[in-house]
Amino acid sequence: MKPSHIEHIGLAVRNLEESIRYWEDVFGLECYRVEEVADQKVRTAFFKIGDTKIELLEPTDDDGPVARFIEKKGEGVHHIAFAVDDVAAALQSVQQKGVDLIDVQPRPGAEGLNIAFLHPKSTHGVLTELCSKLEKEK
Repeated sequence: MKPSHIEHIGLAVRNLEESIRYWEDVFGLECYRVEEVADQKVRTAFFKIGDTKIELLEPTDDDGPVARFIEKKGEGVHHIAFAVDDVAAALQSVQQKGVDLIDVQPRPGAEGLNIAFLHPKSTHGVLTELCSKLEKEK
């Protein structure tokens, strides 16, 4: 597995609208998409910076993973996501190298991507996401 680029950096926020205004007003970026990902219990907003995106993550449920993250650590960097050609193959590769997985199979994520997370206890404390376009999956 070799990532092609950083797909996005996920930031946990308490209030999506306030955070969108910050990124638009302070950095002059344009929020091009807001989307709810029900199974992950979040609403997301995206900004593009070159080939990389900023993804804001607002919890929609107090029991969701982003809500628990904010409760424990506060707002801030939640994860880093790498673009790969094939998430399933990348998962197999990293698992063979001893990395613990949160997701053993890819699942649908925001923006129509296939995604999977690696456990931070195996990635030096960094929640790591692997992403690829759905049509590239086998």
